[in-house]
Amino acid sequence: MNNEAHENPRKGPTAERLRKLRTAIAASDLDALLVSQPENRRYLSGFTGSAGWLFVSEKAAILATDFRYVEQAGAESPEFEVVRTTRELRDWFTGLVSDAGWHRLGFEAGVVSFDSHRKLGEAMESSQANLELVPTNDLVEQLRAIKEPPELDLITKAVKLADDALAQAKPGIRPGVTERETAWEIEKLLRQQGSEAVAFEIIVASGPNAALPHARPTDRPIGAGDTVVIDMGARFNGYCSDLSRTLLVGQTDGTLREIYDIVLRAQIAAIEGVESGMDAVQADRLARSVIERAGYGDAFGHGLGHGVGLAVHESPTLGPGGSGSLADGMVFTIEPGIYLPGRGGVRIEDMVVMEQGRARVLTGANKDCFQQSAIC
Repeated sequence: MNNEAHENPRKGPTAERLRKLRTAIAASDLDALLVSQPENRRYLSGFTGSAGWLFVSEKAAILATDFRYVEQAGAESPEFEVVRTTRELRDWFTGLVSDAGWHRLGFEAGVVSFDSHRKLGEAMESSQANLELVPTNDLVEQLRAIKEPPELDLITKAVKLADDALAQAKPGIRPGVTERETAWEIEKLLRQQGSEAVAFEIIVASGPNAALPHARPTDRPIGAGDTVVIDMGARFNGYCSDLSRTLLVGQTDGTLREIYDIVLRAQIAAIEGVESGMDAVQADRLARSVIERAGYGDAFGHGLGHGVGLAVHESPTLGPGGSGSLADGMVFTIEPGIYLPGRGGVRIEDMVVMEQGRARVLTGANKDCFQQSAIC
C-alpha cells in the first residue's frame, strides 16, 4: 500500500484546505493528524459518508472507510487515497501506519472516545511502530471558522429557505394550534422548498414553555397572550442556517411586550457594534449590557451567538466564556434572549457574516411581531 498519496493536481478548495491544515500540523509538531469528526472529515475531503477516518501528513492524504463507502469515497474525494477498513482496527491500521515513518500522530481529543483511543493504542502496539498519539483541539475547526465564498453562497441559500418557510408558517400560528403541529408545519415547508434536512430539531415554545431556551414542542395549544419562540434552521448541500423569532399572540401583557423591545434593542446594538478584531467576550457585552441596564441580566443565561456552517454550532463562540477574536469571513448568530420562568420568553436571532470589519445581516425574516390572524 502506498501511504504517501499524491494529491490531485487540480487546485480546488480541498487542496487549499489541506495546505492550510498541513501548516497547522507542522506548527503543532506533529507528523500527521487523524481526523474523525464528521464535519471536519467532509470539509477536508468532500466525503459525505457517515463513517471514515482521514490521515493527513505532509505528503499523505488518506481516507479510510468500510466497504459501504469505498466507491463513494473515490468519487467524492479524488485528492485522497482510499483505504478499505475492516471490522478490527488493528487489521487495517497496522499496515497503514507501519511504513509511514510517523512518530507523532495527532487526534481530535474532543471527538475520539475513550474506547476508540484504547483500540488505537492497542493497534499501534501491535504494529510495533514508534508512534505516539498526541491530543489536539480545533486544528480543523479554526480553518472552518473562516468561510470561503462558495461556502457563504450555500449558507445564504439555507438562510433563505428558513426565512421563506417561516413567512409561510406565521399566518397559521394562532390560539388553539399546538406547538407540535406548528413545528411539523414548519418542517414540511422547509423540506418542500428544498431543505435536505432540518438543521436541528425545531423549537416551538409557547407561554411558560417559552422560558425554556431549548424547549421541545409539546401538545400544548398556543394561547391568547402567549409569547411563542420559534427556533428553526434549514440545511442546503450540508450547510446550515439558524433563525429565531418570537411572536406575541393576542393581547400579551405589558412585561412581555417590554422584554421583546429590550431584546430587540440588545440585538441591534450587537449587530451594529461587532467589529473584526473584537474578542468574543466584548461582542457578548454589546447586547448583555443593554439587557443588564434594563434589569434583566440574570434572565439572559446563554451566550450571544455561535458560528454556523457545516455544523449548526461551531467556532466562533460569542459569550462570557468565549475565546478568540472575530475576523472577516466568520459567519455566526446574534441571538440575545430574556426568559421569565412561568411566564414566557423572548429570543431574536439573525445570522451575520463579517465583511470589511463589520457585520452584514444574512437573515431576512421580518422582526415586526404585528400581523393578522390574532397575532400582534
